[in-house]
Amino acid sequence: DFVPSETSGAASWGAVLASLPISCLRLSLNLPCRLAAGTTRFCAGIVSTARHVSIELKMADYSNKLYQQLEQETGVQTGYMKTGSISLAQTQDRLISLKRIASSLNVMGIPCEIITPKQVAQLHPLINIHDLVGAMYVPEDALVSSANVSLALATAASRNGVQIHERTSVSHVLIQKGRVTGVETDRGKIQCQYFVNCAGQWAYELGHSGDEPVNIPLHACEHFYLLTHPLKEPLASSVPTIVDPDGRIYIRNWQGGILSGGFEKNPKPLFTEGRNQLEIQNLQEDWDHFEPLLSSLLRRMPDLEALQIMQLVNCPESFTPDMRCIMGESPTVRGYFVLAGMNSAGISYGGGAGKYLAEWMVNGYPSENVWPLDLKRFGTLQSSRTFLRHRVMEVMPLMCDLKVPRWDFQTGRQLRTSPLYDRLDAQGARWMEKHGFERVKYFVPPGKDLLDLDQSKTFYKPDWFDIVGSEVKCCKEAVCVIDMSSFTKFEISSTGDQALESLQYLFSNDLDVPVGHVVHTGMLNEKGGYENDCSIARLSKRSFFMISPTDQQVHCWAWLKNRLPNDSNLTMEDVTWKYTALNLIGPRAVDVLSELSYAPITPEHFPSLFCKEMSVGYANGIRVMSITHTGEPGFMLYIPIEYALHVYNEVMNMGQKYGIRNAGYYALRSLRIEKFFAFWGQDLDAFTTPMECGREFQVKLDKGMQFVGQEALLEQKQNGVYKRFTMFILEDHDTDMDLWPWWGEPIFRNGRYVGKTTSSAYSYTLERHVCLGFVHHFDEKTGEELVVTTDFINQGEYEIDIAGQRFQAKAKLYPFSSLFTQRRRKDEVELSGYQRE
Repeated sequence: DFVPSETSGAASWGAVLASLPISCLRLSLNLPCRLAAGTTRFCAGIVSTARHVSIELKMADYSNKLYQQLEQETGVQTGYMKTGSISLAQTQDRLISLKRIASSLNVMGIPCEIITPKQVAQLHPLINIHDLVGAMYVPEDALVSSANVSLALATAASRNGVQIHERTSVSHVLIQKGRVTGVETDRGKIQCQYFVNCAGQWAYELGHSGDEPVNIPLHACEHFYLLTHPLKEPLASSVPTIVDPDGRIYIRNWQGGILSGGFEKNPKPLFTEGRNQLEIQNLQEDWDHFEPLLSSLLRRMPDLEALQIMQLVNCPESFTPDMRCIMGESPTVRGYFVLAGMNSAGISYGGGAGKYLAEWMVNGYPSENVWPLDLKRFGTLQSSRTFLRHRVMEVMPLMCDLKVPRWDFQTGRQLRTSPLYDRLDAQGARWMEKHGFERVKYFVPPGKDLLDLDQSKTFYKPDWFDIVGSEVKCCKEAVCVIDMSSFTKFEISSTGDQALESLQYLFSNDLDVPVGHVVHTGMLNEKGGYENDCSIARLSKRSFFMISPTDQQVHCWAWLKNRLPNDSNLTMEDVTWKYTALNLIGPRAVDVLSELSYAPITPEHFPSLFCKEMSVGYANGIRVMSITHTGEPGFMLYIPIEYALHVYNEVMNMGQKYGIRNAGYYALRSLRIEKFFAFWGQDLDAFTTPMECGREFQVKLDKGMQFVGQEALLEQKQNGVYKRFTMFILEDHDTDMDLWPWWGEPIFRNGRYVGKTTSSAYSYTLERHVCLGFVHHFDEKTGEELVVTTDFINQGEYEIDIAGQRFQAKAKLYPFSSLFTQRRRKDEVELSGYQRE
């Protein structure tokens, strides 16, 4: 039984219903209003595939193809018209951004080209091109009537047995023992096993209407667009849609006239107090507020000055804290799914999002990696109404702002901080945010222009290049301290062997190791993919300390809670907030720690991947691990928060004679990428297995123990893998003059597309850029995916596409050396040996 609730996400729930196999569920749809009476009926109807995030691009492409065939399948007119779209660039940086998108579209098989201003004028003669430097043309983008698309999807669902109850309000979601059991409506109770919250801007309130609250962080803003009467010579229905991000507007044909809206710099949030409104009416006109967008429209299309305006539409639109939609199952309530927060792209994403959510419900997982959209990427901290109100006031303008690599949100900051925040900030720390936690990017040396550095935004060599280089140098030659307190930390213990037995089944590596040893392991799903990549220290025979990536806090907790046995003798505690984590990196780290602890720290007494409770300065109970997550020598110190400032001061004071300094995550990124270390969320995901990234040595296949994902890995071991994690060292790339790779760049082998990069960084050791990514092998005739062998990797000639320009690269496979034989000439770098983290 399946009950979705909808007020303003009609295209999304419609696609969910249309995608579900009718044999699996009894379906009913409860609407507190008429079908598509929410923001769907005010939608501009632009279906655009030009997206920065890969999964969003795939959803939009699927939606476009779905809507194209919907009218023929259902008999309901959808207004589908393939017009194409033109994204304009007024600056070179904007053109670079469009070129990066175009590279992704082309390798996905979506026709796309970068065109000149003159070509823009040929495609759309009313456009003023005098301030343009170029544009991106996507000929297969389309227009639809969003309300009619929703009706068509509903018609298809109804024919398959779905019951739709209009004007039926869901007042309460019933939950028992952590699972959905039904809903209460104003017409009675409905029992169900699955509930989908597609309530758009009301999803937040609906999420709090159950026996257990489900946090859905989104907030509505007013969104304006105008409608005009037809031109004297009405615009052709096939004229391309115009997107002018630098002017903050979009323009499309509408019944021979135009429809034009945009994303202003000073948005107006609304309904912060949770006002309940069923059928959304057009909100109050505000011409003063719309004036900047109107001026931008008239600059782009001067001939419109005499055109008569029909109406200024003001409708609510919901936005999320990170500009990505929200989908997936609640981490706290089984069977409670969410699909909302489309950030004004609901009609573009609706079909694809519905498909992936339907797969998720039926199969237990979607067919693509949707982690960037997963509800579990957020914690409760992002659900503050004040936070959401302030964040969406930043998010809405960002829809058009130029987003260069490594940009950061400015609102909702200093929410989660290390006890060392003020101390580090006073020493020049520049901050970024991860899962609400402040983390240091790098430290600005005294005398540097802080304002200049903070405002530096570029696709080329950044202004922090030399600063990070000096931090990396110190990590390799002396000793550095990096505050890594944001890492997720769990303690799992039991009165008997329950903890060990459960973890042995849920994790791929052997955790039955001597007390004091640290195991690097994956938490795999049934397909062998990484749900988490973590380090686990055995504190005692019955107690384990687990360290995971920062953004795993909610996801990992939910995954383990749903799979650990319900045993009162087995406990799991989130201790992330209890410990400050300091990463002491470098060859002199051993000297600093040994002097502070008066304990032998030699390899004989403290081998690699070892954990020991020690005293550091006056503080007791410091968990010290011989691991740095970079391949460099050093230690992680997990410090009870009340001792954090003392231990930090002691480390810095003692380290002065060894050349100690602070460092940030940019240095860590450079170090780990040049050592070929994969990180979860960037390189590893639920569709990547240990066999595909050279981590077979971290899997207990030969121990005769059962664990989740074992069958899939055994099959891969026997039959081979269809992608391989590969390092690429750029060979003809000029660091000072050429565009930099960041992530998501297409990889070409012998001129054919074979994959994308997942992360990249400049290696200060190799003096070259290093990219990590996955290589696939496709049959040249059929396109069928083939097994990727070592010979296939080693015998290819590779190029990395950066915004349309290809650079030669040398490929290396994992496992891979952390020992660098360094020569000054860049073409004489040798890589040898092998060392584990």
